[in-house]
Amino acid sequence: MRTKREARKSSLVLLGLLPLLAFGFIRLTGRPDPRLDLIELPPGFVIEIYASDVPGARSLALGPDGTVFVGSMKPGKVYALTDRDGTGRADESITIASGLNVPNGVAFRDGALYVAETSRVLRFDDIGTHLTDPPDPIVVNDGFPTERLHGWKFIAFGPDGMLYIPVGAPCNVCEPEDERFATIMRMNPDGSRVEVFARGVRNSVGFDWHPETGELWFTDNGRDRLGDDRPPDELNHAPRASLHFGFPYCHGGDIPDPSYGTERACKEFTPPARRLGPHVASIGMRFYTGSSFPEKYRNGIFIAEHGSWNRSEKIGYRVTFVELDGDEAIPTARYWCRTTGWAPCTGSATEARELGTAIGRASRQPRSIQARAAASGRPIPSQAAYRRSLARGSGSGSTSGGTSISPSPVG
Repeated sequence: MRTKREARKSSLVLLGLLPLLAFGFIRLTGRPDPRLDLIELPPGFVIEIYASDVPGARSLALGPDGTVFVGSMKPGKVYALTDRDGTGRADESITIASGLNVPNGVAFRDGALYVAETSRVLRFDDIGTHLTDPPDPIVVNDGFPTERLHGWKFIAFGPDGMLYIPVGAPCNVCEPEDERFATIMRMNPDGSRVEVFARGVRNSVGFDWHPETGELWFTDNGRDRLGDDRPPDELNHAPRASLHFGFPYCHGGDIPDPSYGTERACKEFTPPARRLGPHVASIGMRFYTGSSFPEKYRNGIFIAEHGSWNRSEKIGYRVTFVELDGDEAIPTARYWCRTTGWAPCTGSATEARELGTAIGRASRQPRSIQARAAASGRPIPSQAAYRRSLARGSGSGSTSGGTSISPSPVG
């Protein structure tokens, strides 16, 4: 029997526009959970549970046949969710890998599932036809740093066909000798040609490419221990390689670091396209390219905010929508926020942080790779806290290009 805490940690939620979801899932069915009814949504939107047997769910990637692949952190597992009966709700949760080292990041390309651990990237070939008997993983690259702090990884394939992989700073704030830290890197799908794309990025756990320009946008989580209101987290725009976004010397575009700010001036760096709330801990972002949501959402950015852990007044625990005007982020934001259970509306920060953060990270060494099919038809717990992630409406099937599952944002 699962505890209420375990139940809270094992649900994925989808938000959709009736009667269709923006993610290619045809409809959401079933009786709404009472606590879901407490989430404030724009008119015409609905929220329901997509899957309830996914412990530790984090990053999501959608395969071309509609299978949703889910990474995790502490459980060390990767899951596959199937909806074979087409009801818009997962009918089976399959563990396709276990014993991994923080396999947060998942991406799908050319029939293969890529999984990022802390120091390496694995590939499961032809995974769609081998969900219950997955092949042994191929090690694509095992040369990334082994430090665990900010070592979990979100991964995605860019329009250039390369796999983008963040390497977070191994500290709150520092100047690491290894120049791979505090960067977003990229490599070929076979693990060759590893290079740094962007520097001065403390800890990015979400990025995507503009559907029209093909340029990279990413979130970055700012340093701690400068007080409740400094620095802001960031939404950044990288139209080309080799830009530096300030860490550890400058935060938020104009806040010199107390320890490192005398070494380089803020004007030397690329400022954020949009300052987010301080310590909101964005863990995923997506451009919306679907057709189910109203037109005002098209080509805008949905950001999932994990929520603050060390702020005296909690902030975050919501989904943010950022509208763009060309390359400029319009200085307004809309939020979807739960009125009870998700801080900072009401409720404990602990419960709110268990709520979904679903989007990429990494791990290291598999002790055992195994598969098991497990039906997920058990009743939905009424006290569940629900996993969020962001998704887009196109169907490319990769984390970067297509629908990965998660709640939708803002109105």
